Amino acid sequence: MKNLFSNIKGDAFGGITAGIVALPLALAFGVSSGLGPSAGLYGAIFISFFAALFGGTNTQISGPTAPMTAVSMVVIAGIVAANDGDVNKALPAILTVFLLAGLMQIGLGAIGLGKYIRYIPYPVVSGFMTAIGVIILVTQILPAVGYYPKEDIDLVTQFKPQAEEIILENILKEEAGEGILVLEDFEETIKRAQLTTQDDIAKESQTLAKSASSGVLGTFKVLPRALKNINWLELILALATIFIVYGFKRITTKVPSALVALIVVSGIAYGFGMDYRPIEEIPTGLPVPNLEIFTNFSLGSITPYIFTALTLALLGAIDSLLTSVVADNMTKTKHEPNKELVGQGIGNSIGALFGGIPGAGATIRTVVNINSGGKTRLSGMIAGVLLLIILLALGPVASKIPAAVLAGILITVGIGVMDYKGLRAIPSLPKDIKLGPFKLSSEVLIMLVVLVLSTVWNLVYAVGIGLVIASLMFMKKIGDLTAERSDVKSLKEEAWQDETGFPASLKEEVFVKHIKGPLFFGSTSDFQALALQIPITAKTVIMRLDRMQYMDQSGLYAMEDMLQDLKQKNIQVLFVGLLEQPRYMMERIGIIPDFIPNEHIFKSFKKCIAWVKENVEDKY
Repeated sequence: MKNLFSNIKGDAFGGITAGIVALPLALAFGVSSGLGPSAGLYGAIFISFFAALFGGTNTQISGPTAPMTAVSMVVIAGIVAANDGDVNKALPAILTVFLLAGLMQIGLGAIGLGKYIRYIPYPVVSGFMTAIGVIILVTQILPAVGYYPKEDIDLVTQFKPQAEEIILENILKEEAGEGILVLEDFEETIKRAQLTTQDDIAKESQTLAKSASSGVLGTFKVLPRALKNINWLELILALATIFIVYGFKRITTKVPSALVALIVVSGIAYGFGMDYRPIEEIPTGLPVPNLEIFTNFSLGSITPYIFTALTLALLGAIDSLLTSVVADNMTKTKHEPNKELVGQGIGNSIGALFGGIPGAGATIRTVVNINSGGKTRLSGMIAGVLLLIILLALGPVASKIPAAVLAGILITVGIGVMDYKGLRAIPSLPKDIKLGPFKLSSEVLIMLVVLVLSTVWNLVYAVGIGLVIASLMFMKKIGDLTAERSDVKSLKEEAWQDETGFPASLKEEVFVKHIKGPLFFGSTSDFQALALQIPITAKTVIMRLDRMQYMDQSGLYAMEDMLQDLKQKNIQVLFVGLLEQPRYMMERIGIIPDFIPNEHIFKSFKKCIAWVKENVEDKY
């Protein structure tokens, strides 16, 4: 904090520039999320300020980002659908999930998990980021052409039978909750049904139409109808926005092209009195906390979304810490990952209290801040304050922005957020797995699974499945590599240096086995073949364990099964060179001393042979 005001001029210019860059994106992400432009602005204001104040990356600029918004869309859509399509009714539950995600981030930072985020496999991140781009790009096609499903009368009419069915189900649920037996009191059901108006049915039908056309698959379902009902003015505004975003970058990158597109296209549309569709009205005045989060809190309503909240927390952590690395490279500094997570969590928690959508460290805004002179956390705080001033002073003006302009900006965001580096690498990656007649790279498979599942199914579950597949493939590769170094060959195949003087008279009765490398799930199948290699004349097995550094639970039980099998055949087993960790594991389940007494465990092969000569050779 003592260096907070050491670079006031640079931080002021960097913060103001970053705030200006954040403005159009905050509005666009808010609209895209389903909570409106004000939610995007509130998120940008509070996350930028408090993540900078409490975070561990001095130059980081935080706010709503494409990945966080895409996952937020899933949360919002699910909770709104569960509340009869009423956003206001669903808002407390939505914000509670966002608050929970922020608190989880604080917890992740507090217990020191920030340094482990970097172990998320790149193919999972790549597939997810490309899916985010596809989702944003596709879902903005409908607003870009001026088509809104719930306003398409023919489409809405198709959902009337389903709407009536849902309304009836709700009536039956109400009666069940009141203890009314429907089969004994049809008249009460009929009476309540008669109170349902055509407006109620129409509203439910609109909700169903909107829900059915949401997401990538929903967009493609109604796309033919949209293309037949194009609003050409909206399409021209969207295309003009896209053209300016890309075209202005060729002139200069010092001024944010998205902001230029927003001002120019909105100004022309409003100035010429065009009949366009504006965004939702932005509330004037200072943001106020939504206390319904606490008054209407219900653990039962939040429980299904705990995993989603955790996903939001982890995604925000990854997004932020990747940006922190970029900032480190540019400023030659070192961020504090756990402190950064705490700061992001505080920002997201406070943002949720005031109705903002969650966010994370934003790479483009951070780069702009650094290039404009920002060096301390004051720059991020200034960016948040600037957005608050814009909200208070220009809220009514911002409410006149055409919805198609924000759709055009989001289309460019969707195109830009895709991981083209990962996509370009697909042909050159080694094809190390076989699927039927096809050979494929395991990294490509993981990326494609995450990409496809995220795009057409569920972002949250897709990432989880991707992590599981990546982990299994990693374990398989490590298992294969380790198994190549670990063997169970007989003495005749390979003798160690200290075994050259092994008594010839004992070679028929005493069998020596070597376990080289860890005994774990990847090598247990080879180890289980040990009993099959022991000749029928053997009465004693010496197991050389000097190089078995590690044993996992799979290896432990494989060892137990083998020793039990040998005991049934009246073959005694001697251990040589047993190391600390494997011994600890075997003592825990009684292999030592039940199967292998302590007197049958030797530190060296020389001592073992001396014992064999004294206790075995005389018998045979």
